[in-house]
Formats: sequence, C-alpha cells, structure tokens
Amino acid sequence: MLVIPVFVRRGEDTPHRRDHRVELKQQSEYVMSQQAIKLYRHPLSGHAHRVELMLSLLGLPTELVFVDLMKGAHKTPEFLARNRFGQVPVIDDNGTVLADSNAILVYLAAKYGKGQWLPSDPVDQAKVQRWLSAAAGQINSGPATARLITVFGAGYDAEDAIKRSHGLLKVMEEELGQSRFLAGDKPTIADIAAYTYVSHAPEGNVALTDYPNVRAWLSSIEALPHFVGMQRTAKGLQEA
Repeated sequence: MLVIPVFVRRGEDTPHRRDHRVELKQQSEYVMSQQAIKLYRHPLSGHAHRVELMLSLLGLPTELVFVDLMKGAHKTPEFLARNRFGQVPVIDDNGTVLADSNAILVYLAAKYGKGQWLPSDPVDQAKVQRWLSAAAGQINSGPATARLITVFGAGYDAEDAIKRSHGLLKVMEEELGQSRFLAGDKPTIADIAAYTYVSHAPEGNVALTDYPNVRAWLSSIEALPHFVGMQRTAKGLQEA
C-alpha cells in the first residue's frame, strides 16, 4: 500500500487548503486502488530499466517479474506469446500487454502522465520523438552496444561502439548546454529513454569525464522524486 502523507500548517482552514487535501486524497485513493502493473524484465537490461524508472516516477504500483535471459526464458513459448520478438521489457497493465521500451514509455506517459511527460504541442512532441529515435538508434548502437560487450560478452566491435558513443555524447553535450533536459526545460520521456545507457556508459569503457553538461543532466534525472537506478556492474571503467 502506498501512503501519501499530507502536512498541513496550523492555522485557518482556507478553501485552498481544503481543495489541496481533497486533491491529495483523491490521488492517494487512485494509487491504492490501481492494480499493480506487471513488468517483465531483467535487472541488468537498460531497456527494461527505462520502464521501471518511468513506473516509479509516475508512482504506479508495480510487480517486477524476473525473466532469466541467461537461461533463454525470453525465448520460451510462454514469453513469446507476450512479445513475439522475444525481448524484455513487456508490461501487463490489467490485461493490456505491450512490448518495446519506447512504446511502453509513450503508453504510460499518455495514460498516466497527465501531460507532463509527453507534451501535446506538435513541435514539442517532435522534439521528444527525435530522442526516442536516438534511443533506438545512436544510443543503442553506441553506449548500449559497448556495454553489451563488457557485461554480457556480446561479439560486437568494441572500438566502433565506443567511437559511436562519443559521437552521440558530443551532440548531447552541445544541446544540453542550451536546455536542462533533452527536449526542453522540463523532463519528458525523451530523458527517460536516454538516461540508463548514458549513465551506465562507463561499464562499456565509455568515459563521461569530458561531458560536464551530460553529467549535470544525469544528476537532474537522479534528483527527480521517486527516481530508481539500475544495478551497476564492475565492468569496463567501473571495475573495482
């Protein structure tokens, strides 16, 4: 059960205070009545962590379902019935089953985000979509791939992945010098889609030392209420 505390100063009970308490009570009742969303994930999957982070930021009750990638649990008939591509993450929101991390972010933001995480303005939406595309493109082929090599032993070209990572980080560094977050001055699902693999880039031997704006952006994400990180590994530049 999630309990939302309400702190009220002593003094006159104004209509504003009463309205505020009603709003918080309604929010609390909604969260407590919301059936837990099942998240099928592996704790070291950056794609799955995007969704786990979004669920936490939205304050949604979540049931984490471990999928043992090392034993091929994502390729079993039972799992393939949820996602025919055989990949995590997958969510089950009271019978609505969805796969693909970015698609799930769009769904969660649209259904539960109250306009905060996915803007309605066409230009602002396009800015968010640009970074969702980057998450599936440059981030995936850069820091995500570099980390796959060191953490999971994937047979990719490490030098190429690291080079791609720095190409991406240079763009992010420049753009984050102009705005606090990727698609403007407020956090959106663009930031959630990009955060995990950039934050864990050192595990793939990609240093963040030369990118102060990127590191400040990571800190801004980590300062958000209800932030949850992904388990780190002693790989790459993170080796003890």
